[in-house]
Amino acid sequence: MKITSLKNPKVLHACSLRERRERDREEVTLLEGYRELSRALDAGIRLLECFYCPEQFLGENEGALLERAKGQGAELFETTPGILAKLAYRDRPEGLIAIAGIKRLGLNDLPAKPDGLYLVAETIEKPGNLGSLLRSADAAGATAVIVCDRRTDLFNPNVIRASTGAIFSMPLAEASSEEAMEWLRSLGISILAASPHATDVHADADMRRGVAIVVGAEQYGLSQAWMDAADSLVKIPMLGRMDSLNVATAATILLYEAARQRSWKASR
Repeated sequence: MKITSLKNPKVLHACSLRERRERDREEVTLLEGYRELSRALDAGIRLLECFYCPEQFLGENEGALLERAKGQGAELFETTPGILAKLAYRDRPEGLIAIAGIKRLGLNDLPAKPDGLYLVAETIEKPGNLGSLLRSADAAGATAVIVCDRRTDLFNPNVIRASTGAIFSMPLAEASSEEAMEWLRSLGISILAASPHATDVHADADMRRGVAIVVGAEQYGLSQAWMDAADSLVKIPMLGRMDSLNVATAATILLYEAARQRSWKASR
């Protein structure tokens, strides 16, 4: 089926999903581009509808991807470049946009490993930062990510884009800070909090055993609750004029220090 009108009900419905309220109500999100769709399918995410425009394809594998999505139950709709531009978040659409079902997980859905490497992100506001945190956690072999007291939609299309699809492969749960602390304590996980006001340097902390690296929003940092709960407070040395790093950058440094101490063996 080819859609050529912006007033087509399928197009209008997809456009409505740019609003968080509609995505939450239907428990779906929007995916865009070959990599996102491919990684979603690899992770068992159900694609409900796929809109595509062959004129905008960047490679030769899109057709096979669409057949794969169709084989798993997705409806396919060929569209015009103008319609894809209307649906797209990116300035240069790649010819593929899908509506996908989402599943929100809790702490009990995560791998519970006493020797695990966990990343806890508290009150992160910017979708790009949250997506980058997920990408870095995946790259460093983290066991799971816990988002506490969130300030942005976990399945915002910009989170998915910034994560480069890691949101589908990285075990991820939402919880309150109190719930997360209790869960980590039940596993005997040490809590390591990052703060520019700490006296100990991050490389001196022992991350070889079960540890949760906790980072907070850039503007306010971690809440006092996490600072009080921490078994250790660490800082990343700042050698220039700046006094802090982007939260995703800081988390990446800490995660890779943990990976280095663990001899680069993934914790999953």
